[in-house]
Amino acid sequence: MNVPMAPALFIDNVSLFYGEKLALDKVSFTVSRGECVILLGPNGAGKSSLFSLITRLYDTREGAIEIAGFNLKRHSTKALGRLGVVFQQSTLDMDLSVERNLLYHADLHGLGRKLANTRICEELERQAMFERRHETVRQLNGGHRRRVEIARALLHKPDVLLLDEPTVGLDMPSRKAIVDYVHQLSTTQNIAVLWATHLVDEIFATDQLIILHKGIIRYQGSVQQLLETTAMPSVASAFQHLTKGEK
Repeated sequence: MNVPMAPALFIDNVSLFYGEKLALDKVSFTVSRGECVILLGPNGAGKSSLFSLITRLYDTREGAIEIAGFNLKRHSTKALGRLGVVFQQSTLDMDLSVERNLLYHADLHGLGRKLANTRICEELERQAMFERRHETVRQLNGGHRRRVEIARALLHKPDVLLLDEPTVGLDMPSRKAIVDYVHQLSTTQNIAVLWATHLVDEIFATDQLIILHKGIIRYQGSVQQLLETTAMPSVASAFQHLTKGEK
């Protein structure tokens, strides 16, 4: 059960070091249910490091992370159970069918077979993938594999959906389909979405932005506020200004 009134994702004063190198410096923000927050930053900005902390691949000695009100260190199982993740690198089994990949994930979350089959049908139908459920993942193109990964991340009805550069390497139609679908999910399914990217064309005018550069949050707020604050004509030019054009 979720903690009443708690934000879906709460990041408080989080820092991370790799040896002597500071990867994240006192990062703080929240993501509410029904909100899509774009974590925008150049390569090496710290986006993947932050996701590694949220998914507990790494631990931080500084700051706190809560998912649906559950502290990630003190209540790891409950916190991670409210999280759905699409990593930058695919983690699907290429030689299993779409359906078997999803059933395996459902088993990990303790879903009974009847419920799992219902959820799999729902999620695949939403993305026009149900007719391909018996195909192996290897038979799918990159865009369709991403659709399967998103379906998998949603099977257990998470409060928070994390996406780490999910459209890298995809063609424009596939990218657009995924961007549109995830934005729709945040409103229709009341899911908190945190989308990490370095591509400004994946941002909607209604999104909240966090611009991360060299482990420091350079901006957080609405798209309109960004343009007004920087006096720039576009998100791309404002992003370049705040990161000083560094890649």
